[in-house]
Amino acid sequence: MNRPIILIAPDSFKGTLSADAAARAIAVGLRRAMPGVRFRLAPMADGGEGTVDAVIAATRGQWQRCRVRDPLGRIITARYGRVAGRTPRAVIEMAAASGLPLLRPRERNPLRTGTEGTGDLLRDALACGARRICMGIGGSATNDGGTGMARALGVRFLDLRGRELPCGGGALLGLVRIDISGLDPRVRKTVIEVACDVTNPLCGPRGASAVYGPQKGATPAMVQRLDAGLRRLAEVVRRDLGADVADAPGAGAAGGLGFGLMAFCGARLRRGVEMVAEAVNLEKLIRGCDLVITGEGRMDSQTLNGKTPMGVARVAQKAGVPVIAICGCTGAGWQAVHQIGIAAVFSSTTCHLTDEEIVSGAAERLARTGEEVGQLLWIGKRFGTQRAGFRIRPVY
Repeated sequence: MNRPIILIAPDSFKGTLSADAAARAIAVGLRRAMPGVRFRLAPMADGGEGTVDAVIAATRGQWQRCRVRDPLGRIITARYGRVAGRTPRAVIEMAAASGLPLLRPRERNPLRTGTEGTGDLLRDALACGARRICMGIGGSATNDGGTGMARALGVRFLDLRGRELPCGGGALLGLVRIDISGLDPRVRKTVIEVACDVTNPLCGPRGASAVYGPQKGATPAMVQRLDAGLRRLAEVVRRDLGADVADAPGAGAAGGLGFGLMAFCGARLRRGVEMVAEAVNLEKLIRGCDLVITGEGRMDSQTLNGKTPMGVARVAQKAGVPVIAICGCTGAGWQAVHQIGIAAVFSSTTCHLTDEEIVSGAAERLARTGEEVGQLLWIGKRFGTQRAGFRIRPVY
């Protein structure tokens, strides 16, 4: 008799456990209750924090370190993932070079911060032979429309006198001409896909500056200046490059980096969890499984907005495999996840805990919850085989 197989495919539990650590903890608990069950671990992500870790863990890729510029132009060491294969791939998180956590609160100023470091990461990946690049663009400290990234790849942004503009979103009002003659030719030979789950346009009340500028340090006056600068950038890009993508969904992501990647690199924006699912070959991993367990730190109504459990549930549904979720806690509207094919939700936190307790005991709490889920599944198996009149569909 074949032993049943359970696929464990959670996101990271933000601030406590990586996706890989969460998957292993759940497996430990399930194994206590169901020692004969086989497990497949598939750490997941949705394009934000932990995306590179998930892909590297699932594909046995390698970490690549390189020197890049941080949002204020200081030299730091950042890393990204490399995956070998017929088409060499790189997996990049822009936050590794241009993220808000790289700055002290008093340093946050989107008039000055730029995405040059993200361009440095791209350039290094191209030099290492990557011909397909997946990039997560969450957590940016910038609002420069991706001009810093493009500058690092050889694009020049010129003022009325033909001089290079300074870095940062505050200089874009002076943009007169864009020169792409020096753009790294390898960019055109590379497929660049961007994990983006927001639909904001580049400019306006729903644009990059108005919606995300304040959290990056922008005052109301700065927001107006930044938005005007991005409008100017969109006009010159339309005239000089023939690219009219300012109103494309996601153009305003990461301070307009979504726009810059589309305009200067021909990138395609996709749902982050779909990109990660494809990168780790989730569909193949689910094939032949009897159950899928997914999860995230907090499960609520936002889970339906392209988060990892939603993406995992969709793939599992196509394969006809049932899904349950284990999370750190539940929030308002969590019951809506039943609409996307998650049959049951289990929270690992049952009482008030201090921040220190949340972090220190996270793995064991997940393991205990996994064990309880295993006990319930074992009961389900017994009912399914011994009491068919209950019409309980056994997992195995």
